[in-house]
Amino acid sequence: MLRIVPGDFSDPRIVALLDTHVTSARAQTAPGSAHALDLTGLQSPDVLFWAIWEDDELLGVGALKQLSPTEGEVKSMHTSQSTRRRGAGSAMLRHIIESARKNGMTRLSLETGSWDYFIPARTFYQHHGFIECPPFGDYKADPHSVFMTLDLT
Repeated sequence: MLRIVPGDFSDPRIVALLDTHVTSARAQTAPGSAHALDLTGLQSPDVLFWAIWEDDELLGVGALKQLSPTEGEVKSMHTSQSTRRRGAGSAMLRHIIESARKNGMTRLSLETGSWDYFIPARTFYQHHGFIECPPFGDYKADPHSVFMTLDLT
């Protein structure tokens, strides 16, 4: 059974998965265009961070960054390569969406890459109702980024 709990930054399995996420995002993105939060960034007071587990197996991580009282951003969504296609990513995204709603947010947005490597991510978010949008928050237009949003009302 899947369970989503606050992420423990002292757990080496979580640290390793986050390192994989940041390293792969940066390797597949033009310099200066990778916006994945690292371990320090995820510990900011405006970020909620979770891990998804099945028994003792870490399946993935995800975070919600509060941009304003009504706007949030999906951050650091990553599912372990060996555990993909088991529903963990969808469960985590549903959890983030519900958490955003509970925190009074009416819009949830995200940034992902424009390169082919990120097609599965863009398809995943589209499947969950996200649509492309202009840059939001502090982002600037960037040909290496795709911005997506979901109306939570």
